[in-house]
Parts: sequence; C-alpha cells; structure tokens
Amino acid sequence: MTAQNPATRDSPASTPQKKAARAITEILAPWVVIVALSLAMALKSTASPWLALLWAAVVAVFSAGVPMKFITRGAKAGRYDTHHVNNREGRGPVLLVCLVSTAIGLTILLAGSAPPAMVIMTWAMLAVLVVTGAITVAGWKISMHAVVSAGGVAMLAFLYGPWALLLLLLVALVSWSRVVLRDHTPGQVAAGGVAGFVVCGALFLWLL
Repeated sequence: MTAQNPATRDSPASTPQKKAARAITEILAPWVVIVALSLAMALKSTASPWLALLWAAVVAVFSAGVPMKFITRGAKAGRYDTHHVNNREGRGPVLLVCLVSTAIGLTILLAGSAPPAMVIMTWAMLAVLVVTGAITVAGWKISMHAVVSAGGVAMLAFLYGPWALLLLLLVALVSWSRVVLRDHTPGQVAAGGVAGFVVCGALFLWLL
C-alpha cells in the first residue's frame, strides 16, 4: 500500500476549494463590503443622488480607504502577513487606525448634517471596532470578514426591509472561505457574525 503524503493529508482543502475560498475572501473583504454598503445606505437615505455619492464617499474613504492604505503599506513592509492581517498581534495598530479614521469621518458627517442613517452607520462601525478591539486585546482573533458582512446585513435590513436578510447567505459564504483557508476557526467566524449583527442591529434599533 502506498503511504499517504503527509502534506496532502494535512492540506486544508482541495485546490479548487482553496481557489474559490481565496476569491470569496477578496470579493467580500471588509473594505469592499464597507464601500458597497456606504453606497447602498446613502442612496436609500439621501434624496439627491449627488449628495448620496458625497456621503458614501466620506464613509468609504475614512472607514475603508484610509485603513486599507495603512494595512497594505504595513503588509509590504513586512509588519503583517497579508493585507488581511491574519497575525493577531498585528491587529492592534490596525484597529486603532480604523477607529481614529472612522471617527474623523463621523465628525465630517455630523458637521455636514448627513442623513441619520449614514451617521448611525458610522457610529455602528465605531462600536464594532471597540468590541472587536477588546476581543483582540483579550487574545482572540475574531473574524473581521464575518463581523463586517453580518453588521452590514443588519443595517441594510433596517433600510431595505427583511428581504435584505437573504444576504446572510453571503455572510455564511465568506465565513466558509475563512475557515477553508484556515485563517479562522468556525468559532471565530461564528462569533464575528453574531457580534457584527447584534452590535449594528442594536444601534440601528436604538437610534434610527
């Protein structure tokens, strides 16, 4: 009998699975979700399409663009393993930059009298960053892919109605991809999904 190759036996998934998982991880990356979510929320809550684009741009730049620029520069410098910052010890500075940048965006929204939904959305992202930051400091690597996607679904459901909850299928899909790539455990993606959905949903329920 031919001995099984240990590398093959221990492989996290077949090559097609891993290719699909990598693609899903990139397509539903937190920064991509935030940009799409910003536009969807702004278009629904703003009468003028031009103002909608403006408010969406503010949120996208300060909650996705600036943090992602910081992350990619750090990854190129070798501070993080990839632009997904899978090494938990590298997440502290990233979360701090996200927190500060998002707070600047919120200040601009408030100063410009942005629609309540955009303001609450940004408050929700700040709350999520505080929660995930505390979990990270405690020594656990919660899935930000799951946090952001689930939180986005909760917020969309308040503006677009219960049909938006069908997007939870995408949350399950991106969670699957993170587990397949062994970047997270099932528990970490489940906790991320619950944290994002509950925190964002609670703030919209309270403030909207």
